[in-house]
Amino acid sequence: MNLRERIRDWSLPIYFLGQNPITLTGAVITTSTALTTVAFWFYEIFLPGPPHPYIGILVFLTLPAIFVLGLLLIPLGIWLRRRSLRGSGQLPAVFPPIDLRLPVVRRTLEWVVLATGLNLLIIGTASYRGVEYLDSTNFCGTTCHVMLPENTAYHVSPHAHVACVDCHIGPGLPWMVRAKVNGLRQVAMVAFHTFPRPIPSPVKDLRPASQTCEQCHWPGRFAGDKLLVRTSYTDDEKNTPQTDVVMLKVGGNNGQGVSGIHGHHLGDAAGIRYVSTDPQRQTIPAVYYTDDKGKTTAFISSDAKPTQKQLDQGEHRMMDCLDCHNRPAHVSELPESAVDKQMSLGRLSADLPYIKKKAVEVLKVDYSTRDIAQQSITGEISKFYQTNYPEIDRAQHALVQQSGEEVAAIYLRNIFPDMRVTWGTHPNNLGHMDSPGCFRCHDGSHTSADGQTITNDCAACHQIIASGENKPKILTDLGMK
Repeated sequence: MNLRERIRDWSLPIYFLGQNPITLTGAVITTSTALTTVAFWFYEIFLPGPPHPYIGILVFLTLPAIFVLGLLLIPLGIWLRRRSLRGSGQLPAVFPPIDLRLPVVRRTLEWVVLATGLNLLIIGTASYRGVEYLDSTNFCGTTCHVMLPENTAYHVSPHAHVACVDCHIGPGLPWMVRAKVNGLRQVAMVAFHTFPRPIPSPVKDLRPASQTCEQCHWPGRFAGDKLLVRTSYTDDEKNTPQTDVVMLKVGGNNGQGVSGIHGHHLGDAAGIRYVSTDPQRQTIPAVYYTDDKGKTTAFISSDAKPTQKQLDQGEHRMMDCLDCHNRPAHVSELPESAVDKQMSLGRLSADLPYIKKKAVEVLKVDYSTRDIAQQSITGEISKFYQTNYPEIDRAQHALVQQSGEEVAAIYLRNIFPDMRVTWGTHPNNLGHMDSPGCFRCHDGSHTSADGQTITNDCAACHQIIASGENKPKILTDLGMK
């Protein structure tokens, strides 16, 4: 039997049995959905992204799903008609021939061949675009409204240019499949309003930093010392600036050994495990250090005095980047440090009397909604200067208004009452200014059986060059303001 005869034998029953309402309905659905999907693709090409996140769900998920449904109806209708004719004894032993001399038959077959090719192309493209959309920052951050706090913090973080999946999934098929399965569970939680408030931090079962962070960052690289300059402001009328200058001993591996913070905590020789007894990993009663000879030393907190049961039931974790850099892409601020930062950047004018004190005061008020907070904060800032400094308000009214809006923006970046996110909800472990951070382990109470103690000596991690000074001399010597 030649190829032509095989095609004829294959096409005769399909052509005959395909003339049923279900198959024809599937063909109409597939055709119309395909045209709509392709039209949306062209729309996205010529316009920068979908105008609303839910349009993305329609274009990249819903329409392709309806398209596939239409394709499935075509063979379903054929199978149902065949079963019906066979049950009634009307299924022909020899199907009516297809007369290719008839123009309508030729055009039908040509259309079927063309449509099949287009369908394969559309399915392949839709599958790729669907996965691409599910991995996009737009989908992760805006489609799911419960992620508003995390998405807001993400866009003002140092990693705002890094896609969510690069950190939360990383490369490779197994972790992508695992993430998508977990995503289905999260969709169900959102649909039934069983999602946690706030979103838990840190993320449980997050992929090790060696497989995500280290795709861009190399902890073994020798970074040496880094000069850190941080300015804060007092709450007096002049908003007196106080500058700290600190030399951070970041360190790393210089080829001759490890040194500094990175070298001792994440270097090749470092093998640090710890046990935490709270979900946010803020209470660490035990630390285990394994040296390059394989000897393990246990450091147990004399303050916490954990029982063996508490140690067994706690979370056992190998230390990596995220134990210190726990909010690298979702920065959480506290009122004082947030105001200090905006003042040092010039977005809040230190020339306005008591702006530091008043800004922190209005930020700490418990507002019921974000809209009320925005209106109240801007109103209170304006009212304060209208009442106490009317001359400044008249002469620099625009500056007062801009300052009020900036203070409100600080609030809106950090506080989300609906999700129960407030000041300090997510502690920042980098350093020890806003949260215990380093002092979770370097508190002077973690001691080994032989009397060794995890150091709490400030000089181990940094050298304080200036503390709380107004215009430190070191900055003048270095040519810095």
